Amino acid sequence: MIRSSSWLFSFLTVVAVSIPAAAQGGHKEFEVYQSVGGGWSKNLHEIAKGAVNIPAPAQPVFLGRIPFTGTDTDRPDPIAQTSAPVPSTLGPSSATPGQGFEGLGSGAYGFRVQYAPPDTNGAAGITQYVQWVNASFAVFDKATGSLLAGPLPGNSLWQGFGGGCETNNDGDPIVQFDKLAQRWVFTQFSVSNKPYLVCFAISQTADATGPYFRFAFNFGNSSFPDYPKLGIMPNIMPNGAPAGGYFMSFNIFWNGFFFQGPRACAVDRNKALTGQAPAMVCFSLSSSYGSLLPADLDGTTLPSDPSQDFFIAYGSNVLQVWKLKPNWSSPSSSTLTRLADVGVASFTRACNGGKCIPQPGTSQQLDSLADRLMYRLAYRNRGGTESMVVNHSVKSTTAASAIRWYELRVSSGNISLFQQGTFAPPITSPDGWEVSPPTSAATSPSVIASRMEPIPSLAYEPREDWVPIPLMAKCKPRHR
Repeated sequence: MIRSSSWLFSFLTVVAVSIPAAAQGGHKEFEVYQSVGGGWSKNLHEIAKGAVNIPAPAQPVFLGRIPFTGTDTDRPDPIAQTSAPVPSTLGPSSATPGQGFEGLGSGAYGFRVQYAPPDTNGAAGITQYVQWVNASFAVFDKATGSLLAGPLPGNSLWQGFGGGCETNNDGDPIVQFDKLAQRWVFTQFSVSNKPYLVCFAISQTADATGPYFRFAFNFGNSSFPDYPKLGIMPNIMPNGAPAGGYFMSFNIFWNGFFFQGPRACAVDRNKALTGQAPAMVCFSLSSSYGSLLPADLDGTTLPSDPSQDFFIAYGSNVLQVWKLKPNWSSPSSSTLTRLADVGVASFTRACNGGKCIPQPGTSQQLDSLADRLMYRLAYRNRGGTESMVVNHSVKSTTAASAIRWYELRVSSGNISLFQQGTFAPPITSPDGWEVSPPTSAATSPSVIASRMEPIPSLAYEPREDWVPIPLMAKCKPRHR
């Protein structure tokens, strides 16, 4: 999310090497960034809480709109599912809700929402859950729900680091748990002054309350790295050392105003995990392409080729797939290849990609974010069956928006559409959602949605084996 800013220069410097890229799928520029900073933070409980400048009410922020070069069909969705399967076919639910507890909400634990939208996200580790809401995070015990640390301002992790990562708490945060390395990965940007920075912090252990290794990448004074999204695609060297990459996508806006195109990047995971300043390789696409998402590994089984990662955007009734293969021995030999254009059922973007989702008790509408795919692009290897699942908001006849979801299969490096659906039950509009990969080769993805009915709530749809592909049963309320 883009925030208005006044410009100052940070002390940080960076080496960025720009190399003209071959015309492989329309990317126009390749860059190698060397991270700066380094060094370890204190343990989280030793970090001063500090003050979070919280406006009242929450400060709205500008969302960089992604132009759509295609055409909305504006016809009825040909694969819309508007009702649950016939009751006679219903079987028992295999889903059992787990521990539920109060997270970071307005007033909880002394926290108040600072920005609208709040960019809420979180990740589950072995024993802990970390939640990050603009512009604070907290660590919870997974078993009991008790608060272990926080809420802390997002930039607390960079105390003593210097520059914009330490002084600015600008948000657009992502927190992930690297399951194979058992480390926490925090990232947010610094954009309140120039240069624009992307700040990283990697935990020393699986304990989110311990120390963190910090580093940052400098995007210069004109390429605003909006809407950063993180995908972890790990690899293991023959000697057991970590490899693979932390893959990121950005929507680049020139000086924070004009969309230049998406950027696909990879960070050297091995160096990041061993306390060394890592490099990052990036490929820029033109503004004729929309927002990208990097694939993010679910489970702990590696893909058949873990030396690469996939990036996906959507166009007119198509999913555009790229493959980024970093070469950390020779970064300039890294490649981004346009792999496939996967045709999908016709759709019309919800709200024409903008704002029209109603809220109860107010005329203020919510943004559909239908101008981009929804985070995450989840990847899972289930005994040799490799799937990616992703979704986005589409126009619906039963509500202001519906969930269009896809499962792609990866086989011998080729990408194909295995199944797709539009989940459009007659409920008040879902506002945000995530699709999780199947856990066995015989099942379909699951959907987690937030909605208003008539108050904000969560619902989930575990894809049951007995429901015919690609249908889903009725969403089950989880929390209000």
